[in-house]
Amino acid sequence: MKRVRAVAVNRIAEVGTMKNLRYIALHAVAAAAFIFLLQRYALSNSLESSLLWALTFGGCAAGLAYSQVNR
Repeated sequence: MKRVRAVAVNRIAEVGTMKNLRYIALHAVAAAAFIFLLQRYALSNSLESSLLWALTFGGCAAGLAYSQVNR
């Protein structure tokens, strides 16, 4: 009986982890897309510069989301 309960608790923890990773990834992609579109079309920067800024902001957004999830 206890083993079944332990498996159920483990599955609940896995679902929570997947939701956290999904939240982090969504936050990073949204920030990267926003900054890419801003740099590329609103500010008329080059493609390389826009991609570099998108990668930087996406990484920072992922770090921020990770720190908020683990709070």
